[in-house]
Amino acid sequence: MIITIKDIVPVPLRDKPALQQSEVWNRHIQFNPGEWIKIKAPSGTGKTTLVHILWQIRSDYTGTVLYDNKNTTAINADNIAQYRQEKMSVIFQDMRLFGNLTARENIELKRVMTPGPLYEAAMIDEMAAALGVTHVLSQKAATCSYGEQQRVSIIRSLMQPFVWLIMDEPFSHLDHANAQKAANLIAAECKKRNAGFILTDLDEDEHFDYSRKLLL
Repeated sequence: MIITIKDIVPVPLRDKPALQQSEVWNRHIQFNPGEWIKIKAPSGTGKTTLVHILWQIRSDYTGTVLYDNKNTTAINADNIAQYRQEKMSVIFQDMRLFGNLTARENIELKRVMTPGPLYEAAMIDEMAAALGVTHVLSQKAATCSYGEQQRVSIIRSLMQPFVWLIMDEPFSHLDHANAQKAANLIAAECKKRNAGFILTDLDEDEHFDYSRKLLL
């Protein structure tokens, strides 16, 4: 799957001077299959906005987003949903867990909603052990710390098929050691699927062997 953005400018950023220095906004960029892309972005330059535009849950922008060279405005809602089930997964900065469900239920819900589940339920326990959150699987998500919720949301994103993983500051609540564990799991899953990712963050890091780095 190829993702292309052409001359994207979010309405709230239209008159900001930093827009002129951006390597993403108001540019023509093609994200090619299997690329690992880091988009470094100072606060207030639109990291979350970009993720929401790529995921097509935000429409207050000018320009064009294309999935497989097809304008997303010409793709109906059912087919957009199919992309999200089969070709794209996301880690939102605000996690978006259901607070009244347990951590396991949040992950399991994603697993079983995928047509022909990618993994058996036992994979939840395997990934939870790798990220050190086995102890919270039976807790309501709302009672977990932000760091625990972030690791749960990472596991949830890996429960479905994808060729693109879109991540908005996925390690913002993790210390270096836990961030590296999470990065190792993400890298292993992307390699297994020959998948690419687009990651936004504030700072430089050495978590991944990036194909490209861009400044938002």
